[in-house]
Amino acid sequence: MKVSTVVLAAGYGTRMKSDLPKMLHPVMGRPMIEWAAKTAQAVSQLPPVVVVGHRRELIEQLLGDQVRYAVQPEMLGTGHAVMQAATLLRDQADVVLVTYGDMPLLRSDTLQKLLDLFLQLHASEQAMPAIAMLTLARDDAQGFGRIIRNEQGDIQGIVEEADCTPAQKAIRELNPGIYCFDGAWLWKNLAKIPISAKGEYYLTDMVGIAVAQGRHVATMFAPLEDVDGINTRVHLANATAVMRQRILEKHMLAGVTIVDPGTTYIEDTVTIGTDTTILPGTLLQGSTQIGQHAQIGPHAQIVDCVLGDYCRVIYSVLEQARMDAHSEIGPFGHLRKGAHLAEGVHMGNFGEVKNSYLGPGTKMGHFSYLGDAHVEGNVNIGAGTITCNYDGAHKHKTQIGQGAFIGSDTLLVAPVTIGAGATTGAGAVVTKDVPAGALVYGVPARAPHVVHSVSKIPENE
Repeated sequence: MKVSTVVLAAGYGTRMKSDLPKMLHPVMGRPMIEWAAKTAQAVSQLPPVVVVGHRRELIEQLLGDQVRYAVQPEMLGTGHAVMQAATLLRDQADVVLVTYGDMPLLRSDTLQKLLDLFLQLHASEQAMPAIAMLTLARDDAQGFGRIIRNEQGDIQGIVEEADCTPAQKAIRELNPGIYCFDGAWLWKNLAKIPISAKGEYYLTDMVGIAVAQGRHVATMFAPLEDVDGINTRVHLANATAVMRQRILEKHMLAGVTIVDPGTTYIEDTVTIGTDTTILPGTLLQGSTQIGQHAQIGPHAQIVDCVLGDYCRVIYSVLEQARMDAHSEIGPFGHLRKGAHLAEGVHMGNFGEVKNSYLGPGTKMGHFSYLGDAHVEGNVNIGAGTITCNYDGAHKHKTQIGQGAFIGSDTLLVAPVTIGAGATTGAGAVVTKDVPAGALVYGVPARAPHVVHSVSKIPENE
């Protein structure tokens, strides 16, 4: 049987009090709609259909052609939203799963179990369901509708919270709104949903329609954290905390040591090799990749970077940079966009590198800045060295050859080239190229002036 999913994501999200559409608020590195789309894709044989409305172009730009789109031009309720997907799925999907874009914690395992329940019952002629749905039991209703059952325990319907009597509000079994529908039955009966007092069409009324027709409605309890919806920033923070713990556990079970999970933040898009240790206060974000046996932290922030095996980062910030195996930085270092430390590079405290390559074995002392530079291997960068790469209008390149020795407090006024094995004296201001093996010092830097003395031979001796 062909299975497809419909993800409802057209709402305004006014309670978020944000210019950003609710579905685009991030949870551990991914907008919540992306989490929902990933879950839908995992159980769907057809591309999921995302129902969009408010600021639809932003969701479409984010998800691209991973999904198909149906447009809900007016916010007339969940039933009306699903109606918009009919032209895409009618006569195509035998089973239709309906989920929500603001439930990032819903796991594909949970959705798969619901689907399995539906398919198992569908195989039995006596119990062929029109609907299988998730329910949950808890004291905090979070605005969910109440499940109404008869004395035999059979579900009779769902009452939205706004329409509940005081007695119904006391019911603890709730409807999070996750359904698995018989596709043919869904499209045949969707138009039968009555309009509510608010002028909306509630998808929950499909349960009552099924019961009235004598069709089976199956239920399954969901894990409580899976179906937490997000309506406010408080809900967003709660969901983020749950997702953060899930991600940390995933890495620890895969062989990563996280010393203090309570102070460690790792986004879902990050990959980490086995036997790497993450120390307290560390933030790993974006498309960061870290190899094996690395040591990260304490108190490091790494964003969109690639780090090789056995790298070491202490009290430092890295952004869109690369560190090859056995390189190290910190404490209090900063790699900016385009920085690349080759194998075995050491970068000391309070150093900064931007759009520059440091070759294998190079040592960069503390309080130094290299921008727009290409440094060959085994170079010594003395403390306080600065590449003066910007002339007020344009950036210029500095090149330093193999095995050069750059003395402390050297200013390299780009464009300039330091030859292999060359040396600059402490405090030198280098404005011209330095040949290989040469020594320069001073302001401006120049080679030492050599005076050849001639001994006078006494006469008559």
